[in-house]
Amino acid sequence: MTVSTQAPPAPARPAGDPGPGSATGPGTGLDPGELDGLRTVRARHPWRWAAGAAALVVLVQFLHGLATNPAWDWATFRLYFTADTILQAIGRTLELTACGTVLGFALGAVVAAMRLSRSAILRTLAWAYVWVFRSIPLIVQLVFWFNLSYLYKRFGFGIPFGPTFGDFETVGVLGALGAAVLGLGLHQAAFAAEIIRGGVIAVDAGQREAAAALGIPRGRQAWRIVLPQAMRSILPAAANEVISLLKGTSVVYVMAIGELFYQAQVIYGRTGRVVPLLMVATVWYVVLTTVLSIGQYYVERYFSRGARRTPPPTPLQRLRAFLRSLPARTSGGTP
Repeated sequence: MTVSTQAPPAPARPAGDPGPGSATGPGTGLDPGELDGLRTVRARHPWRWAAGAAALVVLVQFLHGLATNPAWDWATFRLYFTADTILQAIGRTLELTACGTVLGFALGAVVAAMRLSRSAILRTLAWAYVWVFRSIPLIVQLVFWFNLSYLYKRFGFGIPFGPTFGDFETVGVLGALGAAVLGLGLHQAAFAAEIIRGGVIAVDAGQREAAAALGIPRGRQAWRIVLPQAMRSILPAAANEVISLLKGTSVVYVMAIGELFYQAQVIYGRTGRVVPLLMVATVWYVVLTTVLSIGQYYVERYFSRGARRTPPPTPLQRLRAFLRSLPARTSGGTP
């Protein structure tokens, strides 16, 4: 004797009966024909519109103040915005940012590898480096490196605790610019190490196990499998650090290096036009960070290929698609 576990077939419904789960039919009080005359009404959000209107009023008032308040002194702003001294200072700011980024992330990759090492000594040293350089403010580090020749008059090469094969004067090699690059790079390396380490450990361990099972060497595992996946986690935080470093270069004014903020200080100290010169520096910082943000978007889009078959459209592609859809929108058709 066998027992059937199949449910009995459902009874056939008359034609036009949408069934018990429908909004129409027996027991609902509505016939299908009655829905034709109903009008769909969108949900209203009065407080959302009120908050948006209030924000627009504040924005318009601020812009009106920028345009009409003579204290902003836009004539002086236009005079110095593209001055040769300001443009040279922007070049020095970009130079400091590039050198600090390269040195910081190169050293940060080494420190991150040490923190992921199986050696307890390397892990401890890397942790101590990150702890120290994240704890000390950047301006203190810059002043310390600027005065390094006070502590060590000469540096030499040779056997540790033994004879020296050659030496040189510290002040002749590590000037103001070298001390600034060294301080920015060492400070950046502490944060870059944690960013890189976080990206690596975010990759599923099964990826490395599968690569090891296939006999792929560890170097190729890191370069071809782990790193491309880790870059999706590394890039947003790394780009934020680069932008922070760009703005952090303003701290080197204490070393009398002619970067953007220092040069703006020199000019308004001579002319007394503080506000317009500060606006010059502000607008240039906004322009530079905007360019870096655009570069960040395209780099992230490039490394998103492993997670998406089709990369998301760029803002320019979205704009072109919107412009192509305008005729259909204006004619009432479906875009």
